[in-house]
Amino acid sequence: MAEHIAGSEEAFVQMMNDKAKELGMNDTTFKNCHGIDEDGHVTSAYDIALMSRELLTKHPDITKYTTIWMDSLRDGKSQLVNTNKLIRTYKGITGLKTGSTSLALYNLSASATRDDLSLIAVIMKAPSTKVRFAEAQKLLDYGFSKFSFKSFGNKNDVIQNVSINKGVVNNVNAILENTCGTLIEKGKENQISQSISINDKISAPIKKGDKIGEVSFSLNDKTLATVNLVASYDVDKISIFTMSKRIIYSWIDLLRT
Repeated sequence: MAEHIAGSEEAFVQMMNDKAKELGMNDTTFKNCHGIDEDGHVTSAYDIALMSRELLTKHPDITKYTTIWMDSLRDGKSQLVNTNKLIRTYKGITGLKTGSTSLALYNLSASATRDDLSLIAVIMKAPSTKVRFAEAQKLLDYGFSKFSFKSFGNKNDVIQNVSINKGVVNNVNAILENTCGTLIEKGKENQISQSISINDKISAPIKKGDKIGEVSFSLNDKTLATVNLVASYDVDKISIFTMSKRIIYSWIDLLRT
């Protein structure tokens, strides 16, 4: 695979190291693409967590495969069993990867999701498979017992109606540009404050998706998240024609009354 993608294993390993640097995996150096022990081929638990998060967020379909406990090949003549025993026993488990060598011993990146909170526990150099699974479960249990995911809103949620100058309509909905939320210690969800900042003197024309402000969410003066507020639809600038049309309609309304 390395030769097919990059032309050689060496070139592919360079791609691996470049990607690791891009992800902030500062304690990682790849020397080969197969993971077998080699001098200088090193990583850390934190870096494995970064890599695992990238895989889960950018390629979520991976969990369709990492959660399979057993499968068969060649019309049932061969069977594959998942080496991650937590797949059978841990609530919300989504994967992710086991690994072991004679020097690295037994390792695991375990991922799980409960109530929209996704966690990753990384165990390295455990003396046995039993220990790696037990320690990973302890870490995940701790995370789920102490923290929760607080949703601040979904993409396109209306936050505020905003006035517009010189538009064919007088206002537009300010909506969230993206879905947002944060990890928070349990019990502090109701202490979060919201602050809305709308751009001064918004004038037409405005295009759908144009930034017209921001909304920030804070806890004890610490900003947890900031999301752009964007226009929910186009607003054209008023013209002489549309202005005249408005005046005529207003006269008609007056005559009717």
